[in-house]
Amino acid sequence: MREIIFEVTEAPEGGYDARALGHSVFSQGDDWDDLKEMVRDAVRCHFGGREVPRVGRLRLVREEVIEV
Repeated sequence: MREIIFEVTEAPEGGYDARALGHSVFSQGDDWDDLKEMVRDAVRCHFGGREVPRVGRLRLVREEVIEV
């Protein structure tokens, strides 16, 4: 596997939540830089000695309800 993709959302209490697509990897960060470090750590821990993906993609999803 060459890459792993994360869907990132803004956490209600602040910061960000990241969930991997197709894998049971989840992480959180207080800010964007913190999230990147936490995702790297979560990926290394999840894959352990197995082949770790070389690239991670963070896709920020923003949901907003508006009155129309």
